[in-house]
Amino acid sequence: MKKWKAVAGYEIGTSHQKQGIVCQDYGKYCIFDDVIVGAVADGAGSAKHSDVGSRLAVETVLKYFSDINEFPHKQAFSQPLDKEEAQKVFAKIVNQVITELHKQADDEDYSINDLACTLLVFLATPDWVAAMQIGDGFIVVRSQDSEYQLLFQPDKGEFANETTFITSTNALKEMQVEVIPEKQEFICASTDGLEKVAIRLSDWQPFSPFFKPLEEYLHESVNPKEDKYLTEFLNSERLNSRTDDDKTLLLCLFNRE
Repeated sequence: MKKWKAVAGYEIGTSHQKQGIVCQDYGKYCIFDDVIVGAVADGAGSAKHSDVGSRLAVETVLKYFSDINEFPHKQAFSQPLDKEEAQKVFAKIVNQVITELHKQADDEDYSINDLACTLLVFLATPDWVAAMQIGDGFIVVRSQDSEYQLLFQPDKGEFANETTFITSTNALKEMQVEVIPEKQEFICASTDGLEKVAIRLSDWQPFSPFFKPLEEYLHESVNPKEDKYLTEFLNSERLNSRTDDDKTLLLCLFNRE
């Protein structure tokens, strides 16, 4: 049966465990017939309530798409978006997220910067994928009969540990958007905790040995949401020895068999 299979997981980094800080990452997806929408966010380490910001950002994105899918014109995404259309859709989403973050900040008497987070979003059908990114982290896709492809070079800013957050005044200006009008097989979205493990930073190429086992796992798993593979992988000593940051993985596979 042709359908999307997906799983999302986020786990606290060892440095946050030692400092008694909560996990500031969040990731989630929704499937609407043959359309899948995914979002991941990484709360800024310097922001007091960034765990709240990252969760609210992701939930707002998914609610936006679920509202669209409740209307009669839910075929809106049956045709590939061109880059300009994708830019408009994602700009609307970003503005919606910023509005919700401002509401939260007002309600709780926070500064908006207390909710700072990155945001990566993709919208995919079996035949194309559109994606956006504000800040660091990565989205890697594999179209049919292709190699793994990194959609955007992570935004690292001018100084170490610096990036653009959705609460930054230049967020929309710095938003990266891409559309791949090809048959999709595999999509992976992640926060920056896994960058140095999954991406060859010398030339920004995806490291195939990281992604292949994850894709194979999705192929083999009957119900990836119910098993513990992803949780165990994200908490493994092998992974924690290479990164002490929070880690998020959102994995999707279109099963064409």
